[in-house]
Amino acid sequence: MHQLLHLRSRPVQTLILGLIGLTFYAYYRTTYYDVPQYAIPRNISCSRYRAISKQPLNANASSEPPLPAAIGSYETQNVLNSLNSIVTTLSTFSSPQTQSSTDIAIASAKQSGEKPLIRMDKLSNTTKESLVLSNEYSSRMIYEAGHTVPIPEKCPNFGKEMDLIIVIMSAPTHLEARMAIRQTWGHFGQRNDISILFMLGATLDPKVEIVLKKEQKTYNDMIRGKFLDSYSNLTLKTLSTLEWVDSYCSKVKFLLKTDDDMFINVPRLQVFIIKHAKDKNVIFGRLAKKWKPIRNKKSKYYVSRTQFKHAIFPDFTTGPAYLLSTDIIRKLYDTALDQTYLKLEDVFVTGIVADKLGIKRIHANEFLNKRITYNACNVQRSISIHMVKYSEQFDLWKKLLDGKSKCK
Repeated sequence: MHQLLHLRSRPVQTLILGLIGLTFYAYYRTTYYDVPQYAIPRNISCSRYRAISKQPLNANASSEPPLPAAIGSYETQNVLNSLNSIVTTLSTFSSPQTQSSTDIAIASAKQSGEKPLIRMDKLSNTTKESLVLSNEYSSRMIYEAGHTVPIPEKCPNFGKEMDLIIVIMSAPTHLEARMAIRQTWGHFGQRNDISILFMLGATLDPKVEIVLKKEQKTYNDMIRGKFLDSYSNLTLKTLSTLEWVDSYCSKVKFLLKTDDDMFINVPRLQVFIIKHAKDKNVIFGRLAKKWKPIRNKKSKYYVSRTQFKHAIFPDFTTGPAYLLSTDIIRKLYDTALDQTYLKLEDVFVTGIVADKLGIKRIHANEFLNKRITYNACNVQRSISIHMVKYSEQFDLWKKLLDGKSKCK
């Protein structure tokens, strides 16, 4: 019996290794889905590392997590050595087929109570899919700059000769919606003074990605940002749009940000732009006033007090469609990166950030941003109509071009 229980005996060694393995497996399962997402900020290479300094916990603080005391980008040898030692230790108990060293580093750093150093380009797809956007961090910590498919040729000479660029937020699987737009009001994108493009993020479905590559090869009108395309990442999609316009189309006069379930009356929008050609520092759209944050954690639109502490949001233009003078693009983008991330993109960009910058938000009746009765006069009087199914785009297009209607 004494020999059986000796540490050098094979059964005891097997039991100890089994218990250690189960311990790390149990820890991995309970922490894997509770890790905040990090990314590389603008103008910093993906090969660099990101870190956050620790903030002492306040025993009297609220239950919501505190904001980090400081945010920096540094690569000290001590931190890297410490991280590498943790990775080396844990890697002996992990399967290389299911975990990358960065995945392990996330879990180990969480166990030690520290914010992990993360290389976005080394994360596995499984980890990216499971990362949760935390309300602790600024957008700069979450947003990864750049575009995997930039298509700068769609804005020749940085848009100097263009009046308008329309960027349509679209999901990877919304092929029918994009095709309907291309075959209707998207035709105006063939003009020299207008460009109409789609903005998409990344997808984890290889079959969808194959279809997207074929679609891109055929139409070459989809910008691809470095974010996972999801509802929680709509703000990242808008930031990616602002970055793209600032980088490749900064001399265009106006940017219309809209969605792929919208019908846009481009001729009416052109008249509106000519009327407001001299206006600067402004966002036009459907103005929402005195909206209150929803504090119910079960709500899709939940906003914590860490994300926004005030009782009422600043006035903002609703997200389905709004028009920006391009003199505000860069400052909107830069300032947004330093604000606490909020997934409600219209509230965040045209409300919180625009208010901080003193940008005017002006209500325009022609931006309906809602579903309406589809008659020719309603279509012709409006700039933007919301909740349009892809099959309905053709009916609205026909009514827009109807020259028989006598509308006042």
